Amino acid sequence: MTSTARRTGLTLASLFAGLLLYAAGFSAWATTVRVHYDTGFGNRIAIRGSKAPLSWSSGASATWTSGNVWVYSWPDAAGDLEIKPLLNDVKWSTGANYRVRAGATVDIYPFFGPAAGSRHNINNFHSPQLGNSRTLRIYLPPSYNENSLKRYPVLYMHDGQNLFDAATAFGGVEWRVDETIDSLVGGGRMDEVIVVGIDNTADRIAEYTMCCDSQHGGGKLDLYSAFVRDTVKPYIDQHLRTLPGKDNTALMGSSLGGLASFYIARNHPAVFAKEASLSSSFWWNDRYMVKTVAASTAKAPVRIYLDAGTQNDGLADTTAMRDALIADGYVQGADLYYYVAQGASHNEASWAARLDRPLTYLFPWQSTVY
Repeated sequence: MTSTARRTGLTLASLFAGLLLYAAGFSAWATTVRVHYDTGFGNRIAIRGSKAPLSWSSGASATWTSGNVWVYSWPDAAGDLEIKPLLNDVKWSTGANYRVRAGATVDIYPFFGPAAGSRHNINNFHSPQLGNSRTLRIYLPPSYNENSLKRYPVLYMHDGQNLFDAATAFGGVEWRVDETIDSLVGGGRMDEVIVVGIDNTADRIAEYTMCCDSQHGGGKLDLYSAFVRDTVKPYIDQHLRTLPGKDNTALMGSSLGGLASFYIARNHPAVFAKEASLSSSFWWNDRYMVKTVAASTAKAPVRIYLDAGTQNDGLADTTAMRDALIADGYVQGADLYYYVAQGASHNEASWAARLDRPLTYLFPWQSTVY
């Protein structure tokens, strides 16, 4: 297709479909999909869907517009549809169908290759707040190199050594974060995300806790929080294609890392509006964090995932936190997801086995706001 043809209004096929619907009494052209993808010269984007004027058997050609945005519109009276973009009406985009409500304008950033992300390390990343350095372990989602028009939510995870590689993980068991996300994205169960694994240090207990437990001390969590918020996040936003707003920025951790995730998000909801706490150490300092929530008169605007296993995993403390959050106004299934992992223990294998739950809760398919 020539560049001139790509810039010419509606295609004949879409115009003909629109005329047919107009003749049937549909006159509003309010439903639109905008597919952001650089096809390269001579290629095109086609749209297939579940209702007329679309079909699953053959695609309607979208119209190229500046910025490599391919646009297709149809009458909103056609109702809600499921659609999928294809490259040259041959190669289907990876993942699930896209839901399009009547009258909506939906932006889509597809990719057509395999659901396989990539990993990169940033070594000796310095923390001015804590006066030490560590490695950041970055997972880039499958489309990162294919679709340069796309930006991504970011998930910041603690204990970065344990996330991707058995060779560095505690006990030689990794969380399999990259494999799990690849599978969920490929199956259309979650949106693509960038993951930033932040390694722990020899000072892990202090960095992940508020002051001060009678047996274990602690008390550097505010400094660690400032490191994540004021040093790590700005660096990632500057060097990677992120969506930096709070609704696209999340935290996740387990054990003391779960406590840290909860504390940081609760105290900085304008930066982190989502968090997941797996098997969290809510026992810390005589349930300090549980008591803080119970005494609160203002609900923090954070989407929260909590879980614990049934085998010596602090389930009673996590349940107490769940109860405090519900009393504070959180609603299970809406802005709170509380899960009991039957038979699970306090270890990497148990967290890896249920990682799909917090990931699909925090980043469900087609939930990213661009």
